[in-house]
Amino acid sequence: MKMKIIALCTTFIMGIGSVFSCPSVDAKENNLKSVQDQRTGLQTDISKANLEIFQVQDELIRLAEQIIRVEQAIKDNKKMIEQTEEKVKASQSQVQDLQQEIASIQDRINKRNELIKKRALSLQESGGQVRYIHVVLGSSSFSDFVERLGAVASMVEADQDLVKHYKEDQNEVQTKQSSVVKKLNELQNMKTELLWMQEQILEQKKQNDALKAELRMKEQEKLSEKADLQQKDGTLAIKEALLLNEAQNSKGTDKNNETVNLDVPLPTTTNEAINVVIHAGEKYIGNSVYVFGGGRNSYDVAHGRFDCSGFVAWAFRQAGFKVGAHTDILKNTGERVTLSEARPGDLVFFDTYKIDGHVGIYLGGGKFIGSQSSTGIAVVDLTQGFYKKKFNGRVMRIIND
Repeated sequence: MKMKIIALCTTFIMGIGSVFSCPSVDAKENNLKSVQDQRTGLQTDISKANLEIFQVQDELIRLAEQIIRVEQAIKDNKKMIEQTEEKVKASQSQVQDLQQEIASIQDRINKRNELIKKRALSLQESGGQVRYIHVVLGSSSFSDFVERLGAVASMVEADQDLVKHYKEDQNEVQTKQSSVVKKLNELQNMKTELLWMQEQILEQKKQNDALKAELRMKEQEKLSEKADLQQKDGTLAIKEALLLNEAQNSKGTDKNNETVNLDVPLPTTTNEAINVVIHAGEKYIGNSVYVFGGGRNSYDVAHGRFDCSGFVAWAFRQAGFKVGAHTDILKNTGERVTLSEARPGDLVFFDTYKIDGHVGIYLGGGKFIGSQSSTGIAVVDLTQGFYKKKFNGRVMRIIND
């Protein structure tokens, strides 16, 4: 009877133990694989979004170059229109001057015309050249004859000059009138063409501006889409880091999962504080910007504006810890541990522009979260790439058990 009671109690205790026992290694690995698969899919989507953003930005660059060319064409065309208008005004002024000159020439023509008419009438009445012969033959002596002959020659030459100048004046008037009219017509035609060109260019500018606005909107949509993806990926990165850290810590205990385990600790104040610190920045992933000296006032915090130490100080304040907002202070705050001893919530330091110039919050699994100069708040890997080269081995623990 005593053995039955012991067996029953043992069965009951094991039953309770199975309820409170930690998830199996397989379950943890499945959870980790699921998170990693999700991140792989998100990274593919982020790469696709980056490509689409690059394509839109490339179109914007080409469009911006075209807009510059169009705007320059508008300026050049406007200048040509103004110059043409000045030429038209100058030509119109020349026309006015020429009209006065033509009026003067026309007056001379009219006067000569009257003289020619009188001469023609006189010749007609005297029978043409006979009058000149009578003048010559009517001389009283040889010297008088010579004088009269010279006078007649002068009269004939004067008549011929009169006719010659008359014709020259008429030709000059016609030539100048023709030249000015031609020039005015050419300038008016040029101005008409330039105005038409300007109209076409302005229409092209209008279309370019509309396309630019459309591309900007498309760019913002893609950037917003990318930010959402990065935020989801950041959340999963933290989850992945925690699962990796949990997997590493539970390697020695998972073998005993089949045994009775009534002593499962509940979350402590320390664990809760760490949890708050490492999750505080999730909402800013893909939705923040690195600003030197940022994160130290309500405006910066509301708009996701942080530098590395400002973010760390803010994150710890969310858990009730007041720490300095400068790497020179943070590097001497808390207890120094090795990277192999590091746990979520510890601070990791990097030699960037100076020794210990950059700081982040360790998440586990080689990952840390911080305000990165190129991305704002983001989760990155300190075991590869840029941060592997810059990590200086300093790990500081602020939240102790």
